Amino acid sequence: MRAVKSWGLAFILVVIMGAWMVTGTLVQGGKGPHDGEVTVTEAIDGGDGPVSKVVEASGMAVEPHHEEGVTDPALSIAERSTLSGNDGASLRSVRTQKFTMGAMPLDVTLRGTTAAYAKVQASARTGDIIKTVDVEVGQRVAQGDLICSLDTGTRQAAIDQAQASVAQASVALEKARNDLATNAALREKGLASPNSGEAFQTALSGAEAAYEAASVGLRNRQVELENTEIRATVPGIIQRPVARVGDLLNPGQSCATIIQLDPMTFNSAVPQAHIGLARIGLEAEIRTIDNHVATGKVSYVAASADAATRTFPVEIEFSNPDGVFLDGQTASAVVSLGSVPATLIPQSITTLAPDGQLGVQGVVDGTVKFYPVTIINDTNEGAWVTGLPLVAEIIIVGQDYVSEGQTVDATLVN
Repeated sequence: MRAVKSWGLAFILVVIMGAWMVTGTLVQGGKGPHDGEVTVTEAIDGGDGPVSKVVEASGMAVEPHHEEGVTDPALSIAERSTLSGNDGASLRSVRTQKFTMGAMPLDVTLRGTTAAYAKVQASARTGDIIKTVDVEVGQRVAQGDLICSLDTGTRQAAIDQAQASVAQASVALEKARNDLATNAALREKGLASPNSGEAFQTALSGAEAAYEAASVGLRNRQVELENTEIRATVPGIIQRPVARVGDLLNPGQSCATIIQLDPMTFNSAVPQAHIGLARIGLEAEIRTIDNHVATGKVSYVAASADAATRTFPVEIEFSNPDGVFLDGQTASAVVSLGSVPATLIPQSITTLAPDGQLGVQGVVDGTVKFYPVTIINDTNEGAWVTGLPLVAEIIIVGQDYVSEGQTVDATLVN
């Protein structure tokens, strides 16, 4: 009994499959009912095989049936909208917004590092043993602050001797002046020969020279004593190496290194393709990786390219009064090169033409117009593009469902 049921069920399935093969159709390759629809027998043997011949001889063969008025599924959404939107029945509704051309800031971003404006050595002008070191590594100093001092030795005694020489020369000078005045009075009264004044004038000149020499000697010895105190010539921060007490410091040797951090410079390089845009005085914003920000100006543009990279070194000088910028930090600089005319639009309203051209869909007198655009800068606020008129009414909702030349029902929004 069970075998009979199985054979009966198999017979029914064979009948169903046969009927489907005779009358059924298939859609091949996703081409839609117009281009891809074929009968089952054609799919099996191509339409000229034994199965197709048997079905055709039986008179049960059917042809694929296409309903009238059905839109070709191969058409794009915009092409379907064109067929349905311009037939007079209904217009496609879109929303538009007016965009006005403006001035887009033309900025160039450079990568580089911060650099101290100067690394100055606190050098000795005289030589002797270091008596005191008055700074520590990392200490901030102002111009004129004492860095270290040397043993004065016999310099004070030399000053005392020079002061005595000045005093002696001063007395001699005063005597020579008085002698010349007395001789002049006697010559006026006829009590001295007319040519006797020449000797007194010569003596006065010698006394003046002696006094000047003594004064210069005193000043030299005073400067020699002052030079035993080595002071900061620029404000900055003390860096190694720093001398130690007891070291012998000769003239020209350094007691400490001072890093000058105000002002500072940002060092980078401009590719040779853009060197024509770089010039001294351009405004720039410098930002370090720890988000310290400062503004400055381009202070140097090299006239010769780097031989290895073919780029031109540039420097941007900026103020660092609080010392938050340090020497050698990685940073970026945005240099302002002016502005260019462009239109700021949301990037979401851009679309592609059938040929792949990027653009936006606009509306002119109720008709769709495609504007090819070029994105010249992409920002958080939107995309700056060229290719639009001064004022353009652009579709912001529904741009992907219409095509150029289609009449639409446009609603302008603010």
